[in-house]
Order: sequence, then structure tokens, then C-alpha cells
Amino acid sequence: MNRSMTKVILLAGAMMLAACHGKSAVKEQPTAGAAVPANETSGPANGSGTTMNPLPGGAAGSVSALAEAANNAPIDTRTIYFDFDKSDIKPQYDDVIAAHAKTLSANPTLKIKLEGNTDERGTREYNIGLGERRAQAVRRALMLQGVADSQITTVSYGSERPAVEGDTEAAWSKNRRVDMVYLP
Repeated sequence: MNRSMTKVILLAGAMMLAACHGKSAVKEQPTAGAAVPANETSGPANGSGTTMNPLPGGAAGSVSALAEAANNAPIDTRTIYFDFDKSDIKPQYDDVIAAHAKTLSANPTLKIKLEGNTDERGTREYNIGLGERRAQAVRRALMLQGVADSQITTVSYGSERPAVEGDTEAAWSKNRRVDMVYLP
């Protein structure tokens, strides 16, 4: 069986598990690639908090299917943005961290990689260190909410993987981030 057929089968299985529960496991959001207003990238503006229920199938589901479902789930955000030269998590991301922690805690076989990034300013060595401090800050926040250490890996890319090209504050602000990627 080829790799794409395996993915189709895993996705179909995850969808069937979700259908068995009768209700969608996550709140409906715009589809991938859909335009999201700029004020929605940092969480809900209405103060209601980010909600993300545990994934269908729980620990009994295939780890690959759980990771794929988590990466494709309509979550308000999988990116935490930081201020210039800072690694402390802004309070506006507390609900985002809590939502991911809830999903990871409810699915102990699920793993996440935290990818630390910086803007292009600073030396390569400094930016690698800053990206690592940012990833570790998110790691600590998840672990404080019950996520097992074994479920989390971190990596720092420094300024090597910019989300936005450009030499403006608008571009730099999108590159100072930690991306949360669920692993199969």
C-alpha cells in the first residue's frame, strides 16, 4: 500500500471515530487557507477563551491519526508570537496554551514539537538561543497544565525559517514565534 493511500485510510478512520461520537470534537472554524482577519490570529477578541476539546478516539486511536487530526483540527491558533528580544508568553495566549494542554493531556500518546523562531536581527548564535528560550517557555507552560515531558520536543530554528520575508516591523513581528506541530 502506498503512503498516500495509508494517509487516506487513516483520515477516513479518524473521521469515522468523530462521527461515532455524534458531535464534532472541535468548534468549526474557517477551512485551511481561508482568510482570517488579523485580529483573530492571537485568539478570540470576545474574551470567551480558546476551546479545543480532546480529539476523538482518545488514546485508543492510532497515534498517526491523532497527530494528523490535531494538525488539521480547526484550532484558533498553533502559533505563539513574542515581543522583540523576549521569551515570555503574553497573557493573550493563556487560553491557547490551555487548549493544547487539554488535548495533549487527554491523548497521552500524542506528541508535539515546539519550533522556536526569531526575526532576522541578531547573530545566528543569539537567535538560536532566543528561539530555544521561546520554545522552552511554551514547553514549561504546557507542562504546568499537566502535559507529560515525554510528549514535548523542542527545536530552535533561529531566523532560518521566516514566516514572512521583509525588513519591516510587520514582517519581523510574524517571525518572532513558536509554532506547535503535532507529530505522528
